[in-house]
Amino acid sequence: MNARFAGKVMVVTGAAQGIGRAVAEGAAAKGARVLIVDRSPHRAEVVKAIRKAGGVAEAISVNLETWSGCAKAMAKAADLWGRIDILVNNVGGTIWAKPFEHYDALQIDAEIRRSLFPTLYCCRAALDHMLPQGAGVIVNVSSIATHGLNRVPYSAAKGGVNALTASLAWEVAERGIRVVATAPGGTEAPPRKVPRNPDAAEDQRADWYQTIVDQTIQSSHMKRYGTLEEQARPILFLASDEASYITGSVLPVGGGDQG
Repeated sequence: MNARFAGKVMVVTGAAQGIGRAVAEGAAAKGARVLIVDRSPHRAEVVKAIRKAGGVAEAISVNLETWSGCAKAMAKAADLWGRIDILVNNVGGTIWAKPFEHYDALQIDAEIRRSLFPTLYCCRAALDHMLPQGAGVIVNVSSIATHGLNRVPYSAAKGGVNALTASLAWEVAERGIRVVATAPGGTEAPPRKVPRNPDAAEDQRADWYQTIVDQTIQSSHMKRYGTLEEQARPILFLASDEASYITGSVLPVGGGDQG
């Protein structure tokens, strides 16, 4: 094993698939003890894969859209391994893809609750463990879509993640904690094993979603989607000691699209 994260305890939310899984497996391969936080039953597959490769991992299922769920996840990592060195806030994602005038109030609330509150609550819960240590790293996963079409509530939520990253980094920098973020662009990934909202597709048209795809590719200088590894590697870099003088920054990872 590479020793990049040797001795480190890392919590990764939304780690049962996609970018979160790639981060969790990449960190474990470099020595981290990883807590997989995900409500999907597929979290067990990730733990199994990490252990098979010689890594250390456990999993927990909680509702990260609630304070109690986030606090329980952080407490689990601390109970298992005595500390939390790194938190990767990966939970979030567009539920509906459509022009803003077609969202109702409940849908707007659901988008904000999905893509802002888990990061906000988990950051706060992690501080209870990181501040007494005088050390820690929080990597938030934002989005290039803070400047995008047909997902205004999601864009607003990720704009909140960017503001949270900048403000919290300033507050805790002199107390040994770094807070950073990546802003992924479009990412090629296998079909989701568990959809964010199985009913969402009934309420949106194919051309509305195609607008997002077309805009994502057009906005990228490279004119393509990224891979899971191309998203995971910058997250792991920012989480590592190699990025020890970086805080408060949001790194665009969108093939040149700055968001």
